[in-house]
Amino acid sequence: MSGPGRYEPRSMLGKVVHEFEETAIAVMLGLMTLLTFVNVIMRYVFNSMVIWGLEVVLILFAWLVLFGITYAFKVTANLGVDAIISIVSPRARYVLALLAAACCLAYAMLIAKGAWDYWAPFAGLQQTTGHWFPTGFDAGTRDRAFFETDQVPMLEWLRFLEDAINQGETYSKLPRAIPYMILPIASLLMLFRIIQVTIRIVKGEQQSMIVSHEVEDALDEMARNRREQEQ
Repeated sequence: MSGPGRYEPRSMLGKVVHEFEETAIAVMLGLMTLLTFVNVIMRYVFNSMVIWGLEVVLILFAWLVLFGITYAFKVTANLGVDAIISIVSPRARYVLALLAAACCLAYAMLIAKGAWDYWAPFAGLQQTTGHWFPTGFDAGTRDRAFFETDQVPMLEWLRFLEDAINQGETYSKLPRAIPYMILPIASLLMLFRIIQVTIRIVKGEQQSMIVSHEVEDALDEMARNRREQEQ
């Protein structure tokens, strides 16, 4: 059983991906803090502001939360109640773990479908058909690629999107397809991470979907520090 912060990549590719994810989370958090600080200084000192700052902070916050969910699955930082699984037999615990994994997989697939269907029109793509799970693509999807953010300026290096998804029409602001892009990315990453956890449960490398015990770890650390001080 492993806890948060104890994830060890098993390959060079895994190490690169892990470092990239941690760096991305740190960059998003840093940019949010920097933009908020700059806006506060400009508002109270210079009586001005970065007009697009608040919207960018909101976008970064959404990206941070959704990206962080998938990261938590990977490093087993997800919290839960294990009052029942701690008192049952190992066999029953294994069955319950598989049942929980199956529920999480079904939930993640539903989230992935919903995320794609919400984002696709903003990227000039088709939504999926089917009420619960995708059965094809809906050719009658209403194109919403012309929708823009409220204040975020258009980046010049993204001008290719005007021909790619907006039928050659120019953007004056950043298209909503960009900030909403995190929805299908995060949902697919979450599905992938849950598949990885399920495989570890099947192999016996992990006992349940709940593997983080932050309170217990904190209490153990406090007790250990106290013993060291008494010695």
